[in-house]
Amino acid sequence: MSSVALVAAGRLLHFELGVACEIFGNPPVEAGGEWYDVRLCGPGPVRVGPFTVEPDVGLEWLAGADTVIVPACADVGEPPLPEVVEAVRAAYAAGARVASLCTGAFVLGAAGLLDGRRATTHWAHAAELAERYPAAVVDCDVLYTDNGSVLTSAGKAAAVDLCLHLVQVDHGAAVANSVARRLVMAPHRAGGQAQFVATPVQASGDHRLSGLLDWALARLDQPLTVSDLARRANTSPRHLGRRFRSVLGQTPLQWLLVQRVRRAQELLEGTDESVEAVAVATGMGTATTLRRQFKRVVGVPPDTYRRSFRTAEPAL
Repeated sequence: MSSVALVAAGRLLHFELGVACEIFGNPPVEAGGEWYDVRLCGPGPVRVGPFTVEPDVGLEWLAGADTVIVPACADVGEPPLPEVVEAVRAAYAAGARVASLCTGAFVLGAAGLLDGRRATTHWAHAAELAERYPAAVVDCDVLYTDNGSVLTSAGKAAAVDLCLHLVQVDHGAAVANSVARRLVMAPHRAGGQAQFVATPVQASGDHRLSGLLDWALARLDQPLTVSDLARRANTSPRHLGRRFRSVLGQTPLQWLLVQRVRRAQELLEGTDESVEAVAVATGMGTATTLRRQFKRVVGVPPDTYRRSFRTAEPAL
């Protein structure tokens, strides 16, 4: 039986700790009795959101664990407890697989486990993680990273994705999908998928630009150009570009691309249209163009993205 140590020390966020307890602590029938020996490890009672939790064992248990899970820290401004950092470092040195959920990555960074490795955390804290641990290769655009013995996830839902990924690595896709069905969620999202895609932004009082966005969104299947948008806004392409950068922080072409990809996501999730048909419906023209641009924005190809919604239907 594989052992999993959940680190409970400092101030933690309850969602990520709860996710790890739920996934690793409840074996599905499909596991056939082979599951995880899960222990909550810490130096004493710990504050987890609005609750106080009593660990099962001390931090010394980490050194003998197969997998160590470091849940999200409540405040990244608080330095990780030295005894936690040392226990995580010792567990890794002893051969444990170490994974962080959301801001738990700051503990891994303090332990030196992110040096030279690709890592992620919640996008809101990615810049700080990179600044504090410059030897880490921080990628704020992915759901999770897997370096084999060191793994990191982005926030909340991505923590679920990483835990399911670990179950899939250990027990296979069928068992991981069974756990996902119990959680009433899609079975698996690839780690390279983007944390988020920017939503259409209202134009902060610039009513002419707001109307232009609505006009363009209704015509995403057409080969719109910057000149088309400028003509509709009754301005020059250069002036329109300045207005887009001022209001939306991106160029007209960048905005159009993101909106086309968002429309493609909706069609891939909710319809059986072929990738070729989705390309035409979103103004991408060809399946080749759609695949290239979709992977550039989302991080995974459209076929992979669709499979994450179609591999297995969540049980109700």
